Amino acid sequence: MKEYKTEFIRNVALVSHGGAGKTMLTEAFLHFTGATTRLGKIEDGTTVADFEEEENRRGISLSTSVIPIEYKDYKINFLDTPGYTDFIGEVISALRVADSALVLVDAVAGAEVGTEIAWNYCDQFKLPRFLVINKMDRDNANFQKSLDSVQELSESRLIPVQLPWVENGEFKGVLDLLSMKALPSSGNETNEIPAEFSDEVEAARMELIEAAAEGEDDLLMKYLEGEELNPKEILRGLLSAVRGGSHVPVFSTAGQAEIGLVPLLDSILELMPSPVDIPAVVVKSGDAEEEISASDSGPLAAYVWKTTADPYVGKITYFRIYSGMLQSDTRVWNKSENAEERLGTLYIMRGKEQFPMKVVHAGDIGTVPKLSVTSTGATLCDRAHPIELPVPEYPNALYRVAVVPKTQADSAKISPTLTRLSEEDMTLSWYQEASTNQTILQGMGDQHIDVAIRKAETKFQTGLNTIEPRVPYRETITKTGNAQYRHKKQTGGAGQFAEVMMRVEPLEDQDFEFVNKVFGGAISSNFMPAIEKGVRTVMSGGVLAGFPVENVRVLVTDGKEHPVDSKPVAFEIAGREVFKLAVKDAAPVMLEPIMNVEITVPEANMGDVLGDLNTRRARVQGMDTERGRSIVKAQVPLAEMLRYTTDLRSITGGRGVFSMEFSHYETVPAHIAQGVIDARQKELAAAREE
Repeated sequence: MKEYKTEFIRNVALVSHGGAGKTMLTEAFLHFTGATTRLGKIEDGTTVADFEEEENRRGISLSTSVIPIEYKDYKINFLDTPGYTDFIGEVISALRVADSALVLVDAVAGAEVGTEIAWNYCDQFKLPRFLVINKMDRDNANFQKSLDSVQELSESRLIPVQLPWVENGEFKGVLDLLSMKALPSSGNETNEIPAEFSDEVEAARMELIEAAAEGEDDLLMKYLEGEELNPKEILRGLLSAVRGGSHVPVFSTAGQAEIGLVPLLDSILELMPSPVDIPAVVVKSGDAEEEISASDSGPLAAYVWKTTADPYVGKITYFRIYSGMLQSDTRVWNKSENAEERLGTLYIMRGKEQFPMKVVHAGDIGTVPKLSVTSTGATLCDRAHPIELPVPEYPNALYRVAVVPKTQADSAKISPTLTRLSEEDMTLSWYQEASTNQTILQGMGDQHIDVAIRKAETKFQTGLNTIEPRVPYRETITKTGNAQYRHKKQTGGAGQFAEVMMRVEPLEDQDFEFVNKVFGGAISSNFMPAIEKGVRTVMSGGVLAGFPVENVRVLVTDGKEHPVDSKPVAFEIAGREVFKLAVKDAAPVMLEPIMNVEITVPEANMGDVLGDLNTRRARVQGMDTERGRSIVKAQVPLAEMLRYTTDLRSITGGRGVFSMEFSHYETVPAHIAQGVIDARQKELAAAREE
């Protein structure tokens, strides 16, 4: 593969709901441009984009593949993203480094939930886009119906630049409204538009010319004065309208049948921005901000948008250069880690195939293997000119599992493996939950977690099992409690003696406060740290059900000591026991985490979703309607949301989505608390027997 200068590069993300045909469209582009000699198939596991063993096993894309297409002395870097909503992090990472997007829609299914999510993220990143109504060769394909279904989601006007050429139910090619020619499936030849389509084509062309005129004031004046726009002016106006985001051109294709590829590729070159055309990027430079644009002569700024582990090559780092250029065998500065990295050979990837490059120019997407400290979201720059590129916001985790090692050998590898997995995927994270003593892995859904667990085994040789996580409850008190405890132990030699009187009070602003209220030296101050240590031991292990105690003020009010037998260990034991008694006297309760949840569903499913929320002890905070979809905001206990991802998909046929973040802790209702306490005590008793 040859080098391409910035102005001859296009970076285009392919996004859609799962199954709309993104991977097969890239496969068709590769075959059509001669990069491959035959068309791969998803069911055979022979596509260039889906090269991972797990992708072939499941028959879906799990991560973003870079598929560069060389066409007419240009290079189009297609980023083939997963369509399944669990892997939305891959879509966000791809859109972060793309300059435009193709939103694909299945011509039979029309707009689906993944279409809406992808469209909204394109809006968020302000990306110019095309709508591609794909699979037009399917039975019951309906171009207009699919177009209308997407228009309901979009505030931009959707303007067909071609119409499907369908005769006797067969998709023969496209009717191009720019050239006013019929382009049959072979793509390279042109025919006159069949007479039976002339009225429909004329009406659609007038709509296209009107949209082009709206792109520029001069063209609009000319159009309103009744003058005709020539083809160059139409293209110029359309270019402004597309890049401004007011209009979205619509294309029709059949990827697997290789129909409609030429006009789509030509339009990408003519209408989609190159890295030179995108607005300057605002970056952090020390305490200040500066703007950078795509130029080989600018300061180096390369954003790391993806990292993967390859069993043969090791770690592969994917980057997009926003300014400057990179050469093989050079040194760069990782601003995020404040560390120097040595680059070996640079590569351009096509699926898993690597093309070594001496230079990667501004605006291009490349890879480098075996970087030591660089992870996703990092910026590579010059040490003398440190720059930090913005990292996009990723959604909060929706699904949690507790992970346990399969063998003793795996337990030593669990932390580094989970850290590596989380570095590769920004929507995956893990932490150690102290209150339940579990290792929690969290992601976007059960498929997402399942893929991560399999990756741990195949790529990092770490066997992991998953179990449902325990809810991180807390314990606290609701009133003042008093207690007294005497610890006395007499053995053959020196004995142990300590007596402590204690008061506990609810504390709102902080977790714990320890106060020495003993007067007259009944307990010397030397023993206070031992009493506090005993109290803290019980606080971490709990009194009611073994969960941490919080929001408690502890006051030691009185006590006794023995001149010979009193020792720190005696006061530590007394501190533990008196604290337990005082807490039991202070009307203890359990607290549970409450989550802020926002659920977006089709209006038709609203009643079912609200009914389901009522069974989950939810408190609905508000409801709204937006473009035919209902949005519910509610506060729900985490205990009721552990498997909500799967349940919501089941209720809404996969069309519902939600976000969730921690809000606060709240008292658990008594009848539920008792069930949790009983279950926990059985668990602890079983553990003791083992």
